[in-house]
Amino acid sequence: MMKKFFFVFMAVCIVSAFIISLTPEVHAQAIQLTYSNFFPPTHVQSQLADYWCKEVEIRTNGRVKIKYYPGGTLTKANECYEGVVKGKSDLGFSMLAYSQGRFPVMGAVDLPLGYTSGKVATAVANEIYRQFKPKELSDTEVMYLHALGPNLIATRGKAVRRLEEMRGLRIRVPGISSELVVKNLGAIPVPKPMPEYYQLVKSGQLNGCVHPLETMKGWKLAEVENYVTASYPIASTSTFFVVMNKAKWNSLPKDIQTIIKAINNEWIPQHGEAWDTTDREGMLFFLNHGGQMIGLNSQEAARWKKAVAPLIDDYVKFLDGQGLNGRKVIDAAIGTLDSMQ
Repeated sequence: MMKKFFFVFMAVCIVSAFIISLTPEVHAQAIQLTYSNFFPPTHVQSQLADYWCKEVEIRTNGRVKIKYYPGGTLTKANECYEGVVKGKSDLGFSMLAYSQGRFPVMGAVDLPLGYTSGKVATAVANEIYRQFKPKELSDTEVMYLHALGPNLIATRGKAVRRLEEMRGLRIRVPGISSELVVKNLGAIPVPKPMPEYYQLVKSGQLNGCVHPLETMKGWKLAEVENYVTASYPIASTSTFFVVMNKAKWNSLPKDIQTIIKAINNEWIPQHGEAWDTTDREGMLFFLNHGGQMIGLNSQEAARWKKAVAPLIDDYVKFLDGQGLNGRKVIDAAIGTLDSMQ
C-alpha cells in the first residue's frame, strides 16, 4: 500500500513540475523597473509616460512592473540621462539639451530650421537617429525620441515686434541651440531648466523665454507672460529622449524586448500629436488670460532669418570638427522637415 502511495505521490509531483515549467510567467517574480521624468504628473507628456508604463505591464501580462517617478522626484531634468547610465533609474525621460554638449548629432534637430509642428519635429528627431545611430546615445538603449512644437519668443512686460526690441532682454533658453539663437537676436541667453523659470520671470530676474505655446497651460506661464512673438520662420524645437539603462535592457527576455519595441513605435506619433494638441490649448489659454500674439510681416521675418542663418553653417563646422559629417546631418534634418511641410 505504501509502495503504491509512493508512486502516486511521485507521479503528482512530476505532473505538477511539468505544469509549472509551462507557465513560468505566473510563478516567476515580476521584473521591477523605475522610470524618472521631470514633467509634473498633470502634464500630458507625463501622462503619456505613465500610460506607457501601464501598457508595458498589460502587454507583458504583469511580467514587468514599472514604478513611475514624475516631477523630478527621482532625478532632476539635467541629471536624468546620466542617472539612467549610472542606474539611478532604469528608464528616463528628459530633454537632450539639458545635457549640454553631450549630444552633438542630435543637437542638429534643435536648430532654428522653421518648425511648424511637434509632429514634424518628432519625425525629424527619429529620422536623424535612425539614419545616423549616433554614438552619443550608445551608452543607453533608446526607447524613442520626440520633439515639441515651434519654440517662440515669449516675454513679460515688454512686447517684441522688431528685432531691435530683443536687445538686452534676459531670455531663458533650454539648451545651446536656443542659446545661440537668442544671442544672435541681440538678447542675453540664460540657460535654466523649465521648472525654475516661472519664479524667475515672475520676480523680474528674467524678461522672457524661448518655449512652445503648450507651456502657457502645461506650466501655467500664461500667468506670468504677456506677449508671444510668433517667430515661426526661425522656430527651433527641443528634442526629448526616453532611454533605458543598457545593462537592464540587455537583461530583459527577448520576447519582452520585442513587446516594448512595438509599444515604443506606437508612442512616437502620440507624443507628436500631444505636443500639437497642447500647443493649440496653450494658445487659447494664453489669449483667455489677456495675452497678445504678435506676428512678423515678411520683411521683419526676413531680418530674423538673416540674423540666425549663420548658426546653421557654424553647426556644420562644429560637427565636422568632431569628425562627424556635419553637412550630411543638417541636410538630412532639413530634407525630412521639408518633405513634411
